[in-house]
Amino acid sequence: MKGTFVPFDAVRTRIAETLDAGEPIPEAAGRVYLVRNLYGQVRVSVSDAVENDAACRDVLQRLADRLRVVLGAHGPPAERGVLFVNPSLLTNLDSMVRELRPGVYLADRLVTGGDWWTVRGPEADPGVRRCTLFSVKGGVGRSTTAAVLAWHLARTGERVLVVDLDLESPGLSSAMLSASARPEFGVTDWFVEDLVGQGNHVIGKMTAAPAWARDLEGEVRVVPAHGLDPGEYLAKLGRVYMDTGEESWTARLARMLSRLETESQSTIVLLESRSGLHDIAASTVTDLNAEVLLFAVDSESHWTDYDVLFQHWQTHGLATHIRDRLSIVSALTPDLNTEGYLLGFRERSWDLFRTLYDEVVPASDSEESFSFDVQDEDAPHHPIPIHWTRGLAAGASLRDIVRTPVSQAYTQFLHRFDNLIAGGNGKGET
Repeated sequence: MKGTFVPFDAVRTRIAETLDAGEPIPEAAGRVYLVRNLYGQVRVSVSDAVENDAACRDVLQRLADRLRVVLGAHGPPAERGVLFVNPSLLTNLDSMVRELRPGVYLADRLVTGGDWWTVRGPEADPGVRRCTLFSVKGGVGRSTTAAVLAWHLARTGERVLVVDLDLESPGLSSAMLSASARPEFGVTDWFVEDLVGQGNHVIGKMTAAPAWARDLEGEVRVVPAHGLDPGEYLAKLGRVYMDTGEESWTARLARMLSRLETESQSTIVLLESRSGLHDIAASTVTDLNAEVLLFAVDSESHWTDYDVLFQHWQTHGLATHIRDRLSIVSALTPDLNTEGYLLGFRERSWDLFRTLYDEVVPASDSEESFSFDVQDEDAPHHPIPIHWTRGLAAGASLRDIVRTPVSQAYTQFLHRFDNLIAGGNGKGET
């Protein structure tokens, strides 16, 4: 089979077939990792404690030899197809592994995308709720929605913190704050100053209130992408996403949010995420213990991209950890044939979410299942509509939201959001 083309997507299946047809791996080998490196090539990796066990070593070498044949260019090299490494290095792979057979795991080393492989939630203050506004495509009204939500929640007495994390396209802060009202520093400033131990010097100078929020019962504070003077923004942006020796970028983000929440005494935090499937967006969706609003329009490209993400969660055993935090938003819902549009949207959304729902056997007790009928209005797949209006299309200023027609588009959305935050999705049944 030398020279046979084996595509990347066939690798996992061929490995599984090879394991089924091959000789058993001795228990003495412990956990066996088939590590796919940054180039997509697979090597067999085990603890260095196994290296002196000749029988184990021979079985693993024969496995590597078979994989080199069946995987083609993605297979192990002829030399060092089996790596004996410190067990701690193998443990570090556990966040990105899938078990192919008992005791045998496929692990991926990635340049980007790693944060989609885990679902975890750094502890927030018990009194602080977080909500991420995410979309696979831009231009669906997330910034406008963040402003309207902040206004709505502050009217009821909430202390709202709005954080612009769309750092490559920072529109939220400029839309909500006039140039002269922006704080001295922003998110990018904190990340670069934190690298040299100066984060504490800027954390108290990162928020400002929109003019329209001053007379509300609660409070709105905005954390912009950059401060009053953007300064060397591109130079800072190139350093924002760095891990350090002690912390990942995601852990640093969680630490920044916790400090901001404490400083502002917030009761709810709205996070405008970067759009797309980049792992920077993943941090705000999977790692911050937030409710997640998934913005979409009824187009093939939106459904296809979301399906990639949902299939990934299902394949890697993450569905049960993320699904009860998701709700889908019908963004820019048209004002013509609205009912028909939402019916079609709901059908596509249900088809998408079925990837994450449990299969319910007829006549079984479905009360313990996370599964919903297509018509269930409390289901995660049931669209929360934001209606298109002429005022919304005209780009009405968010700096004076009370006097704009923007809020007219959000009546149904705000009602559903209040129920979501108050009670969550809960469980449904078919």
